[in-house]
Amino acid sequence: AQSYLAGLLADFAKPRWTTAETLRRPIALLLDEAMTRTGGERFERLRVLGDGVLYTTGFFRRHLESRGVALAYVAALGARAYDHAATMLNGRNATEGASDVLRELARNFEMFTLLLNEVADALLAQSAPATARATLELYETWLCSRSEPLARALIERGLVPLRGSETLH
Repeated sequence: AQSYLAGLLADFAKPRWTTAETLRRPIALLLDEAMTRTGGERFERLRVLGDGVLYTTGFFRRHLESRGVALAYVAALGARAYDHAATMLNGRNATEGASDVLRELARNFEMFTLLLNEVADALLAQSAPATARATLELYETWLCSRSEPLARALIERGLVPLRGSETLH
């Protein structure tokens, strides 16, 4: 799963059109379209859909939440896509463990989205410019996530993240 996620992040650093499609079109429609295909095309569409949903819910979780998107529903669709892809590999001469990885992604979809969310927060903390506006955005994001990388970035900028009467320890 670790190697698969590293590849997924590399793929989304410069997404191909098939990968980017999951960022533009309704997920339920894409899942329905994938399920009507057969063979390799069906597998590839399911895998790409699972990847797109995983990436989107991991990297853009707060954006989706602010738009009122039901994350549990979206995650269920992504997990379902991975599960169907894994089922297609069972009983075939697939690469050793490939179906296991997809099944693991399906079963632990929410955990993997949270992991990618932490990666996104770490990247944001590292790449945010040292401006007042960027610092405010870091703080607002930290208020929602309580992310350690964001808290460290704020501390490096001379701020101690507080929420109510709580402090960072």
